[in-house]
Amino acid sequence: MSPSSTPEAALPEESPEVVLEVEDLVKHFPLKEGLIFKRQTGAVQAVDGVSFQLRRGETLGIVGESGCGKSTLAKLLMRLEEPDSGAVRFRGEDFLAMRGEALRRMRRKIQIIFQDPYTSLNPRMSVGDIVAEPFKLHPEAKPAIGVRKRVKELLDVVGLNPDHINRYPHQFSGGQRQRIGIARGLALNPDVIICDEPVSALDVSVQAQVMNLLKDLQGEFGMSYIFIAHDLSVVRHISDRLAVMYLGKLAELGTDHELYGAPAHPYTQALLSAVPVPDPTMRGQRQEIVLQGDPPNPADPPSGCRFRTRCWKATEICITEEPELIVRPGVTQQVACHHAEPNTAVSAEDH
Repeated sequence: MSPSSTPEAALPEESPEVVLEVEDLVKHFPLKEGLIFKRQTGAVQAVDGVSFQLRRGETLGIVGESGCGKSTLAKLLMRLEEPDSGAVRFRGEDFLAMRGEALRRMRRKIQIIFQDPYTSLNPRMSVGDIVAEPFKLHPEAKPAIGVRKRVKELLDVVGLNPDHINRYPHQFSGGQRQRIGIARGLALNPDVIICDEPVSALDVSVQAQVMNLLKDLQGEFGMSYIFIAHDLSVVRHISDRLAVMYLGKLAELGTDHELYGAPAHPYTQALLSAVPVPDPTMRGQRQEIVLQGDPPNPADPPSGCRFRTRCWKATEICITEEPELIVRPGVTQQVACHHAEPNTAVSAEDH
């Protein structure tokens, strides 16, 4: 069952525990010119005021076109990049304020699976060493049964032959390499795993295997996922709720049923209208929306609504006033649009 669509600011008492809370997260990358004396000429607004909550045992899918800030958001949540402002709280603790030993210990609870299984694994290390590396960085987490035995258990959990512990990454296929990355992410028994487009580099059949593996592991260990992708059909397969990003901001946030059944933001509607329909008899029955123009420059975004330059609903208020991400009249999900209106003609519920 999908989580409640109640606005996150007023979660009911029976809702699952909030494990990760993100509030107004901002990251701008400065643009500089000059060979000797560098001067800042602007900034790329990669992430600009993103807020959401992640609940225990839940998968939050984050989708959007290339360059919208998805991967930068993942790095901020892992503190691989430091945000300019905002807050990230893990079970109520201020993650961004942590330093030294406190930060190192917190990293055990939040892990990441990287996008490219070919570059995220050290080719000079054996599979056993790769999966065992987290125990070297966190010696207090070493298992009582021994590291080598635990590594073999992890390889078995992700569907790999434990006897291949001494092999190297080049001896595995792409799907098997991604499973190695998943085993490494599971090593420290994290509460949250950030999946940064973990299947985008894999064949479709292998994608399904990895997705099913992630769902099975979540059911077994009760982890929470943030699943980042640009393929809406992939995200739907695994997510309980979805957040749609556009030019560094969230455009829409709701349950999978809400966004796939009755998307309310024009950008979400355009994305869903572009999803291929696998059933040939159903093709041509969905409204097709073709966006005009290219995404704006993230270093110089439009005033007001950032989507207005490509939106067929844009009016004067869209130019002068930036829409908040709130529950709008007539919809149950949160939408950052002045003219939010459910559109079932682009629904993917029945496809």
